[in-house]
Amino acid sequence: MRRREFIAVVGGAAAWPLAARAQQRPVPLIGFLHDGSPEPFANRVAGFRKGLAEAGFAEGRNVAIEYRWAHNDSNRLQALATDLVNRQVAVIATLSAITALAAKAVTATIPIVFATSEEPVQAGLVPSLNRPGGNITGVNSMASELGGRRLGLLHELVPRAARFALLVDPVARPRTETMTTLQSAAEAIGKEIEAFYATTPNEISAAFASFMQKRVDAVLVSPEVLFADRRVQIVALATHYRVPAMYYSREFADAGGLMSYGPNLADLWRQTAICAGRVLKGENPADIPVVRANTFELVINRQAAQLLGLEIPPTLLAIADEVIE
Repeated sequence: MRRREFIAVVGGAAAWPLAARAQQRPVPLIGFLHDGSPEPFANRVAGFRKGLAEAGFAEGRNVAIEYRWAHNDSNRLQALATDLVNRQVAVIATLSAITALAAKAVTATIPIVFATSEEPVQAGLVPSLNRPGGNITGVNSMASELGGRRLGLLHELVPRAARFALLVDPVARPRTETMTTLQSAAEAIGKEIEAFYATTPNEISAAFASFMQKRVDAVLVSPEVLFADRRVQIVALATHYRVPAMYYSREFADAGGLMSYGPNLADLWRQTAICAGRVLKGENPADIPVVRANTFELVINRQAAQLLGLEIPPTLLAIADEVIE
């Protein structure tokens, strides 16, 4: 055998096991399911990718992601979830309660990792936080459980307010329990609160017009994907109608909103990705406890307060994690 032919044969023999191993180890595929639109959530998606990197995965290198966005059309969620199942993804990352339930409805075998503001047991996602069982686990931002605290902070900023409103998207999930909690909190300080519903951008605008008709003094915005998606519109309406508003995420305060109190949602998505990474490495979601947020931030926008003619009490300034000048 000629020397050149011999080298080619030996080289090919050496390369064959590597090629075989590459075929045996395909890049895992993550299904990403969200009920909003990509642009308003770019910061959170960056947090998700950061979490994957911390878990040892880089998109395009050793993991691939199939993104599915419902663009605020909840009727599409089950079809999008089914499509991810048909693509045989290794894990489905769902970034709200409604998307997690849609994925849960179409697969009992593919692991599902969620991030949700809802209490996971009450939302029907898992039977237990410590031992979720089944094929699903995730991260709970606890944003829905902080309504009473937000009301108290808003009342401290606007002590003369007598009538409060809660802006809710009823399609995303029922808010009976949340509203009951807020009504109790309002009664404790001698105030009134009423729910106003919006499921589209036009209905958001109509809700703010209703606030004025009913002489609402201040507004709390419920933690919904629709409202995060339309945060610029909501902040603009609150400024236009000169109504103080409390939000659940600093994203609103960064956009010019008055005040927010809640977890850092980009960091929650990071933790969701870390959980997905654990599943990709072989851990059973049934045995991974649900992570609950335990750090919350109060952000106050001083310029927004000045536009509304509000003076921020020293007590609020003292506990604020950040004051945007």
